[in-house]
Amino acid sequence: MSRAAVGAPGTPRRYLHSLWLLSARDLKVRYATSFLGYLWSVLDPLVMSAIYWFVFTQVFKRDVGEDPYIVFLISALLPWVWFNSSVSDFTKAFKKDSRLVRSTNIPRSIWVNRIVLSKGMEFLFSLPVLVLFAIFSPGTEFGWGILWFPVAMALQVILLVGLGMLVAPLCALYADLERTTGLILRALFYATPIIYSVSNLPGPFETIGSFNPLAGIFTLYRMAFFPDQWHLDTVLIGAVITLAIFVLGQWVFRTLERPVLKEL
Repeated sequence: MSRAAVGAPGTPRRYLHSLWLLSARDLKVRYATSFLGYLWSVLDPLVMSAIYWFVFTQVFKRDVGEDPYIVFLISALLPWVWFNSSVSDFTKAFKKDSRLVRSTNIPRSIWVNRIVLSKGMEFLFSLPVLVLFAIFSPGTEFGWGILWFPVAMALQVILLVGLGMLVAPLCALYADLERTTGLILRALFYATPIIYSVSNLPGPFETIGSFNPLAGIFTLYRMAFFPDQWHLDTVLIGAVITLAIFVLGQWVFRTLERPVLKEL
């Protein structure tokens, strides 16, 4: 990519154009170097869903989630893959393109936002799988709850941008945080209502679980197919925490931008 494409002063229009170019580049590199290409957008969550479906429906007696369980799983696993892959890439957002980060004069936030956008596009590419399972799985309901789906996506974008502004500069300054982030993501998978719902948590854990912003976001995703999943407190708490993380991320990013450029 030429300096002219990303190096001019950052008007909003030029920023958005540069953001699109960088995101499109990420997708082209990902699909051009892979034999399966687009299928990787759906293969990972699909395999994970199949494993958990088999374990909890064929091996053990399941007492969490709702039927059809495969739709219940995929409706949360797809946005989880978007979240997990984005945060993982945040840890090397500046180091991966350090030369461009130093030499261009567009806002450095673009190196975070392009990850959110490219991974978000992969999430959109994977949605036909969810739709097909929802259509062909007996017992799936389609109702007014589907209107919450774009709201969930908007909240996830805000959450990811905020986390990216936190994680990217901190990992650029402190290398050990890259591995630490990976460990946190592993634990967060089980602390997030993916294979279960918030209402399945016992006693005080239901209240504690509501403070995970992903719990409220995933609740909104599942409303498209499982209206009984509505949990107002979880959604409201998740929205507040998402906005708080976004504000904190903006402040941290502005504070650490200069030290990061010196480190690179």
